Amino acid sequence: MSLASAATANPYVGAYPYDPRRRAVWRAIVRYVTRDAEDVGTLVELGAGYCDFVNQFPARRKIAFDLNPEMRRWADPDVELRVESAIALPGVADRSVDLVFASNFLEHLQEAELATLLPRVRAVLSARGRLILIQPNHRRCAEHYFDDPTHVTIFDDQNIAGWLSRFGLRVVHLDPGLLPFSMNSRLPKSELMTSLYLRSPLRPLAAQMYVVAEEG
Repeated sequence: MSLASAATANPYVGAYPYDPRRRAVWRAIVRYVTRDAEDVGTLVELGAGYCDFVNQFPARRKIAFDLNPEMRRWADPDVELRVESAIALPGVADRSVDLVFASNFLEHLQEAELATLLPRVRAVLSARGRLILIQPNHRRCAEHYFDDPTHVTIFDDQNIAGWLSRFGLRVVHLDPGLLPFSMNSRLPKSELMTSLYLRSPLRPLAAQMYVVAEEG
């Protein structure tokens, strides 16, 4: 599922054209994420794509990174969309961010890029700041994980904590299966159905994990 654009290419273009129904799905996801990130002053989203998350998240300041200049047309006026690489989080001050959010992003990065990005994430987080990831779980979608040729690094619910801890980030919550692998699944694209799915103890086709981490 490409819920966000990659660091080096934007899978929305061509493969994932704009679909207004995704906005409703993301509205339900935003509500879910706010349980783990309340009263956010500054939000940074990595690979914002069509800005479905950042546009709807209740933060006082919103910064979004995406390499595709076409995404400017989808960003709300209160979103600072930066058309540049997010790897070094350019222009983001240390200790200034309450939430760094990324969906389907890290798997597009080489190890050297991760070794640059993750320490910067830790550096920009405020004292109460959190990194929240929605990420393909390779253990649940191995047969499709590399359908996208820009996927280069394997992450799953067994190795993600180790990856983050290498760079000073501690996982405080991990759900191995929060969402289906693809928004092209048979599940209806509606806010109500997504909300019910997220609240359900049984989630068919769930292959996207949900990770909440903080400095420590």
